[in-house]
Amino acid sequence: MNILYGVPGEGLGHATRSKVVIGHLLAQGHEVCVVSSSRAYTMLAAAFPGRVHEIRGFHLAYNGLAVSKLRTAALTLRTAPADLRINFAKYREMLCDFEPEIVISDFESFSYLFAKVRRLPIISIDNMQIISRARLNVPVPGAERGNYTLAKSIVRAKLPHSRHYFVTTFFDLPLAKDDTTLVPPIIRPEIVAARPTKGSHVLVYQSATTQQNLVPLLQQLPDQEFRVYGFNKQENHGNVQLCAFSEAGFIADLASCRAVVTNGGFSLISEAVFLHKPICAIPIPAQFEQWLNAAEVEKMGYGRHFEAITADNLRAFLYGLVTFETTLASYRQQGNDVLFAQLDQMLKEIGTAYLPGEVVPQEASWGGE
Repeated sequence: MNILYGVPGEGLGHATRSKVVIGHLLAQGHEVCVVSSSRAYTMLAAAFPGRVHEIRGFHLAYNGLAVSKLRTAALTLRTAPADLRINFAKYREMLCDFEPEIVISDFESFSYLFAKVRRLPIISIDNMQIISRARLNVPVPGAERGNYTLAKSIVRAKLPHSRHYFVTTFFDLPLAKDDTTLVPPIIRPEIVAARPTKGSHVLVYQSATTQQNLVPLLQQLPDQEFRVYGFNKQENHGNVQLCAFSEAGFIADLASCRAVVTNGGFSLISEAVFLHKPICAIPIPAQFEQWLNAAEVEKMGYGRHFEAITADNLRAFLYGLVTFETTLASYRQQGNDVLFAQLDQMLKEIGTAYLPGEVVPQEASWGGE
């Protein structure tokens, strides 16, 4: 089949996961055309030369460490009209030699809009839809209820009335909507191939590098060795080693660490769970999806969830490592086999239901479900 695949440019988590799925689709003999923006475009274009087209993407605006809802909304409203014109011009350019039969979107809007205009079936593959399409099993505190309401509204309005939703997740929840399948997280081949060992260091991933007190904070635990990624520096500070970015180095340190300290980002938490590494999750403020991931880490018994990195919080987390390791030992996942099998079957069903060139009926609603 001819597949148009949309990947958002905000962060690299979506691109890293989509790269795995795109590789599988190509191996199955499908023709895949990818649209993306920003750093995700650069990464995917290098992986799939000639198949990736750059579009204008959506960007988050920050106020300190937290996402600024007001600034993000203003940025989106200011840039959306021009972005739409440029992106649809790009789509018209692509149609000169590529006629999509189906669209797959990893929470990317413009490929979805294109599918609606062309009346093509849409498959959603991402982790965010769990906020809208499943029933939560953790209590949402008052401070997070506004973030939850906003996140749920955004997710509902994103890719509504798609043909099917594959929701990647490391925790199981009861479904609230039809046409939804929960599947294990998408794991990079490099992580699947890694052989976990138990070293002496704790891996720290700090994406918000404005937290300048991290090194002295970690030095308050002199009996622990920390390897810190995120500052993109190569420096030694006693028991704290700042590590410059290296994918191979990061994977090696992840596979051999005692435990992981990170924010609530889905990708690293999923990889840590896959490798059976205890997790201390400190979600970025005002990002409900990160809060949910962190809350589920603690509920599942895979680690701890804290609002901030402090010496006392880290000591409490490290004290429970044996318990977390025991719980994580029961987690099982056979690479990406479950998602691939389900996706292949869905594409087969769509391919046999509609002949090439036949109009595929889609609901015309543009609002949330």
